[in-house]
Amino acid sequence: MSDSSSTSSSAPPSQASTALSSLPSPEIQTLSLGDVTDEDRTQAAKIKTQANQAFASHNFVEAVRLYTQAIELNPLDATYWCNRAAARTKLEEYGFALSDASKAIEVDPKYAKAFYRRATCYLQIAKPQLAVADFKKVVALEPRNTVVQSQLTATQKLIRRIEFEKAIEVEGEKNPVERCHEIIAEGGCEVEKAYAGPQLNTGDDGAYVMTEEFIKGMIEWFKAGKNLPRRYAWEIILGACSHFVKEESLVNLDLQEGVTCDVIGDVHGQFYDLLNLYSLTGTPTEKHCLLMNGDLVDRGSWSIEVILTAFAYKWLYPTRMFINRGNHEAKDMNRTYGFEGEAKHKHGEQTYKLFAHVFTTLPLATLVSATKAPTKTSTTTILSPEGLKRYFVVHGGLFSKDGVTLDDVRKIPRIGRQPGQDGLMSDLLWTDPQTLPGRGPSKRGVGIAFGPDVTKRWCSLNGVTSIIRSHEVRQDGYAVEHDGLCTTVFSAPNYVDQVGNKGAFIRINAEGDQKYFQFEATPHPPMKPMAYAQGGLASLMM
Repeated sequence: MSDSSSTSSSAPPSQASTALSSLPSPEIQTLSLGDVTDEDRTQAAKIKTQANQAFASHNFVEAVRLYTQAIELNPLDATYWCNRAAARTKLEEYGFALSDASKAIEVDPKYAKAFYRRATCYLQIAKPQLAVADFKKVVALEPRNTVVQSQLTATQKLIRRIEFEKAIEVEGEKNPVERCHEIIAEGGCEVEKAYAGPQLNTGDDGAYVMTEEFIKGMIEWFKAGKNLPRRYAWEIILGACSHFVKEESLVNLDLQEGVTCDVIGDVHGQFYDLLNLYSLTGTPTEKHCLLMNGDLVDRGSWSIEVILTAFAYKWLYPTRMFINRGNHEAKDMNRTYGFEGEAKHKHGEQTYKLFAHVFTTLPLATLVSATKAPTKTSTTTILSPEGLKRYFVVHGGLFSKDGVTLDDVRKIPRIGRQPGQDGLMSDLLWTDPQTLPGRGPSKRGVGIAFGPDVTKRWCSLNGVTSIIRSHEVRQDGYAVEHDGLCTTVFSAPNYVDQVGNKGAFIRINAEGDQKYFQFEATPHPPMKPMAYAQGGLASLMM
């Protein structure tokens, strides 16, 4: 890797294993709101000022730490709880933020900002019905607050639209893949004559085929700020789908001699960072695979460009390009975080429906297996029954119960289904590791957190060397946790233009060796994240 923006190591240094962004706060349950001295109040106020500065500098982990110190000195001040909720929202720790906002309300039942903070958390975890009650409370406390009144109205409209969409869903209705094929056959989706961009070739049977030349031209077309014709977008989505539907919910990827696989974490619509990333990984070849581990869309405002590029490679190289589903390849997330609005804006309602269905065809996990004897092992290395290394690559993590096997994952029915908030599919896409043993509540407010003992039991049961997952920002781009049995990789550097983190990817070879690569963010045109989010939701992250 000669690119100056990339650094690598064959084994992770100890400092690469960054701590979780914020640990659960025992003071939520145990603090007594007793007497606080004047000295405590004065010191807490000073620390709050430091915390505010950290927040303004986008150092949200440090802000959480400092707000926690202020709370320990003076738990009677609701602003400290509310401010920590704001910092935790930036870290996507919506479950913790909800607890903090509720504590602020307990301390001061007339504190409008705390109700507002809790409402925005409910929106972020796709529970708009719960947000409405808190927005109404803010409006009652501050009748002249037109901003919150508009957000209340937008949230009520969102709920009505969700209910309407559910009401019109017809059992047995043609799925969007069939409908798009039908429209194409009827001549209802032709390439516009004025289109002057890259052209898809046709094969001997007259059907469109994907080529490297087209992908290169498409990327340049996207960089010029232009959209593909709707027909081409459909062909790419349908071409990729034709391969996804043939794959099981758990894909087996065996790395033969001389073959490598790069595991890529969340990219979240950051197209220009994806192009930089592909320049570092290289595109798929006979000797090189790419595995994108979910959350290709939402947040970033070039999600269409990201997903069409990835799907085009899947269509062209079906056995060298692999894509796992993430929790953001789901309707409720797309509705909240911008992809639905972007897809409809750029390619129309039917295209979004097509994407929403094809997302359900994405596999849920990939088992990357070495085929050659490992070069490095220790007494604690867990190997497959054949004595080889293998890695369970999944977007979120492990399960809310013990005993789940690889075969159980392989048999999960997924096509046409949304993850929901419980069950094996939800666990795979939503859970996170925690430092404490056992299982605990999720800091996100959805799913659970699993400890190092849970990871060790599962890997031992299934003969898995370690888990590779994504789903969370890590400042270094990756972090090795759970005594080396769980690695988080995140590939969206300077996430949502404000976190300042590096991106990373992991390269695995036929012996099962891992190599870690880091890279920095790339400049992009002046468009903010979540530019297509509906109902003013973009402002909640920025």
